[in-house]
Amino acid sequence: MTGSAAKGAVSEALHVAPDLDVRVAKFARVEMPLRTPGLTAREVKLVEKLVDASRYLEEIYWRQMDPDGLTLYQSLAGSTDPRDVKLRRYLGINASRFDLLDENKPFVGTAPMSPGRGFYPQDLTREKIEQYVKAHPEKKEAIYSSTTIVRWHDGELVALPYHIVFRAFLEPAALRLREAAALSDDPAFSKFLQLRAEALLTDDYYKSDLAWMDLDRPKVDIIFAPYETYGDGLLGVKATYGVAVLVRNAVESRKLEMFQKYVADIQDALPLPAEDRPSKHGLQTPMEVMDAPYRAGDLTHGYQAVADNLPNDPRIHELKGSKKIFFKNFMDARVNYVIIPVARHVLLPGQAAKVTSEGYVLGVIMHEIAHGLGPAYARTQAGKVDIREAIGPAFSGLEEAKADVVGLFGLNWLVEHGYLPKSRMEECYASFVGGMFRTVRFGVAEAHSKAEMMELNYLVERGAVKRRSSGRYAIDYAKMPGTLSDLAKELLTIEATGDRARAENWFKKYDVMPVELRGTLKAAASVPVDIDPVFSLKEAVK
Repeated sequence: MTGSAAKGAVSEALHVAPDLDVRVAKFARVEMPLRTPGLTAREVKLVEKLVDASRYLEEIYWRQMDPDGLTLYQSLAGSTDPRDVKLRRYLGINASRFDLLDENKPFVGTAPMSPGRGFYPQDLTREKIEQYVKAHPEKKEAIYSSTTIVRWHDGELVALPYHIVFRAFLEPAALRLREAAALSDDPAFSKFLQLRAEALLTDDYYKSDLAWMDLDRPKVDIIFAPYETYGDGLLGVKATYGVAVLVRNAVESRKLEMFQKYVADIQDALPLPAEDRPSKHGLQTPMEVMDAPYRAGDLTHGYQAVADNLPNDPRIHELKGSKKIFFKNFMDARVNYVIIPVARHVLLPGQAAKVTSEGYVLGVIMHEIAHGLGPAYARTQAGKVDIREAIGPAFSGLEEAKADVVGLFGLNWLVEHGYLPKSRMEECYASFVGGMFRTVRFGVAEAHSKAEMMELNYLVERGAVKRRSSGRYAIDYAKMPGTLSDLAKELLTIEATGDRARAENWFKKYDVMPVELRGTLKAAASVPVDIDPVFSLKEAVK
């Protein structure tokens, strides 16, 4: 599109939201450089090769979320017209034409978002799928697979494996992982990269996930797989590709050792029958604090994750547990640019002063640990079923809420048993509630926001959080432990029983933003909703 500025904006003929400037301003651009001190020249080359591999998964992610949005994004690449530049940036933030902050309504064009995104035909509904698999039970496994695209063919539904549909991107990605493996001086990491390259071309990530779990304090690491299912609004099972290139922060990682000791004990203490909380004794709980100098796919668009708990495969959870990764550069940016400023506008001043980076980090650590706690499968009339499949599209919000409240339950357990000082709990509660006001600004279309909107309404209903006449909110610290324990029991029970209707009704009741909360949040309108990371390493999709 060279020279397009002379011809007028590429977007001139498009229906673009008139307040695009306001929408773009809600995301603060934050530099996320690769810091090379501590890395050898060979390790820098390894990181660059991993980034090179990443752009292919970024290409796939756009095609999963909004293929037409990708076409528009690419058409704007050469334009210097300010309108085009802003539109391209907002397309990049959302990886689609649909605004995450506005319940996924289109900000360019008028076509509504298909809940099935690029995973299913636009005319397909969940009810049609359920009717079809009831008539064709032999096809259910493939249709519900996390790594297939569903299409109509001659009047029948067919499930096409990712490794076939996206082979043109996966083959070069796998090649570059193998090249990266040759650059690694860590034999275990090199082996993992070889296995992950193989997994990309088979959709079988089990062996490589096991190898990833076995890595021992890797200096350079990577998340590189289709893991999360937030993008599937139809069945809630299709996984999007995500990437994070990681460099270990050894000093901060050592601080996590205390938490690793008590994971199994917290699991045993959960308010659930023993059969619904399988023992964690003897299982690994590797935790790493990492800087992420580069991310792509579902880890770089929209909601900016500050931590991850992977893999999601319940077979891995039963055998080895899961790995918790904390993205320190992203966590620091969220707290400093968003959470503390928001808290100063919406909480009572004395409680806002208790919102700290340290208190927030404790909550995030326990949130990620809690993703691996509770039931591994749902007990249903059909037998043992994957919880994600049993709950359906509501699962993502349910699981995020479970991790929040079970994480706080775990923090309280650590305090009660003398492993953390009691004085830290008010700081943790204030930082958690302050973080909730940050998250609910995403609206109820995003899984984390759905979770925390529900939690906030529940806390208000129970009197643990109260809105004062000034419009500011106050925390009743004495009521927080019991209220959160009750909520943890409810959410854990829903997962343990795989009760989809109970989950949907629970969120229907609590997942609504009250008018008075909207009024309070207006006071924080000048604070960014989230960050927009700017990497020093090259852009993934041109």
